[in-house]
Amino acid sequence: MDDEQDIASAFTIGLEQYGFEVDVFNDPEDALSSFRAGWYGLLLLDIRMPKINGFELYRNLSNKDLNVKVCFMIAYELYYEALKKDYPSLDVGCFIQKPITIDDLVKHVCTELCIPSRVGNL
Repeated sequence: MDDEQDIASAFTIGLEQYGFEVDVFNDPEDALSSFRAGWYGLLLLDIRMPKINGFELYRNLSNKDLNVKVCFMIAYELYYEALKKDYPSLDVGCFIQKPITIDDLVKHVCTELCIPSRVGNL
């Protein structure tokens, strides 16, 4: 989920080249209404989006699926302590700094999904 279509498209193409199935959304409200509990292995959510930010979207999605995993995509410096102050119940440790290479993105995804890295296995 990224409101910037170019970024979402690049991530989708890159992840699909490594064999991942990807659903992409550019509008958080569309993502929320299309979400299927138990379907997704990992959510990649941009933090800064219009209408609903990534944290609010995650809170809404996790109410639909308590087991959903998430990595937040950040394009700016984010300090964990400030995040915990604003979202004290947030129990997420995966933050991916943009810009990021596809290889590094795939490594993060593999780590979060507890699968061997697919980098170099095209």
